[in-house]
Amino acid sequence: MYHTHFRGTHYEAGFRWGSLLLKHQNIILENIPFEITQERIDYASSCLPIYEKFYHEIIEEIQGLADGQHCDVRILQAVLFSMYSMPPACNCSCFAFTTGQEILLGRNSDFLTEIEKLNMNVIYRLTDGAYSFTGNTTAFVEVEDGVNEYGLAAGLTSVYPIQRKPGFNAGLLLRYLLEKCKNVLEAISCLHQLPIASAQTLTLADISGEIALVECTPDCVEVTTSLSNTHSFVCDTNAFHLTKMMQYNSVGIDDWFAETRFQTMISAFQNTKKIDLVFVKKLLSGDYGFLCQYDRSTGKDTVWSVIYDLKQHKIYRSEGNPRRFNFKEDTRFCF
Repeated sequence: MYHTHFRGTHYEAGFRWGSLLLKHQNIILENIPFEITQERIDYASSCLPIYEKFYHEIIEEIQGLADGQHCDVRILQAVLFSMYSMPPACNCSCFAFTTGQEILLGRNSDFLTEIEKLNMNVIYRLTDGAYSFTGNTTAFVEVEDGVNEYGLAAGLTSVYPIQRKPGFNAGLLLRYLLEKCKNVLEAISCLHQLPIASAQTLTLADISGEIALVECTPDCVEVTTSLSNTHSFVCDTNAFHLTKMMQYNSVGIDDWFAETRFQTMISAFQNTKKIDLVFVKKLLSGDYGFLCQYDRSTGKDTVWSVIYDLKQHKIYRSEGNPRRFNFKEDTRFCF
């Protein structure tokens, strides 16, 4: 996993990163795990006006990255804007809970082993109006889980899309929330206003103890603050479970045991009396049932696991499958 710091304006951050990679003969467009088709290019073009209207800073960062890499910005946009809206997508597990003593968000990122060395842990401290944050991603520019300086934590899981429209995809949607929102209520408000392109779940938690699960597609946004009458928790994998959202699930696809993983988390939360940091580490490590026990020979695995402890203002991360790699505290970002 790469560890990178981004500073300056969005454009400067993109340009410095692109230039540094080029200096070391690392060409981003040579490491994309899918074909960059004309369909993706055309789709990105339809999304561009929306990002320009709602998130012009990210357009500037991508332009800086393209300038640093000496590549066509339209191709980078095609890669980034079409992610999550067009397969393949990552397959992950995420949850959040709050008690009188604990506020934690945990997430396993499940993806392809062939590119796991390219995964990134990032710290963004930008100067043009964005909140600082740290997070993790299988891609670049986009973010899949993280926490910002105000203690808003978020994690995504992708859902196989049955439709797509121009708008924000999951990875840029989550990053936008970390850069623009101080708490869960602000994040939910944004999600009701922004044009959404892909299908995904977003798990949210903040230092006040607010938690939420948001399931959303281009046509619908549904929110719940708990999946239980006895514990305040939410969890999600790669399918929708809220009643109004289930019509947007696909059938007959390889979702990497999404329902099995979901039921593992539901059962663990409902049947465990002491829900704390120790419990979270065991749950993410598969001690309560299948969550990360992939057969690596199939090219699939949990490629990192992370815990955001919002009550204690701490971050723990396993840079690999948590059954084989211990969680270590990351003290480089304060919130």
